[in-house]
Amino acid sequence: METGLVETFESLKSISEEELAVTESARGKIAGLLKDSDGPITAVRVFVSGGGCSGMNYGMTFAETPDDRDSVLEDDHGCRLLVDPVALAYMNGAEIDYTDDGVNATFVFNNVFNIVGGSGACGGCGGAH
Repeated sequence: METGLVETFESLKSISEEELAVTESARGKIAGLLKDSDGPITAVRVFVSGGGCSGMNYGMTFAETPDDRDSVLEDDHGCRLLVDPVALAYMNGAEIDYTDDGVNATFVFNNVFNIVGGSGACGGCGGAH
């Protein structure tokens, strides 16, 4: 099945709060980043990549155009997240938060190990650590 880019976000599946929760703090920061971005940035993409025995790596990047397989989470304040189907499967039930303690500011992915059935501990690969 060939995928392609879409012109509007209305044709994309909406992400429910049960699939992926985003705190008000994270929504506000994402909206601010999108508002302040240069160029044709239209959303923030959430992605997952292989992380070895410690589980998956979760991250975010700017996106210009959605893919027709993406799902979208957006609100009236300017927050717009895109997530592809594979990432959404790994993120199902997780929460994205944003913390800023005055020294460190970061997005935090909560409850992701529960989704993949892991504990976050390494133990089965036999490698020396």
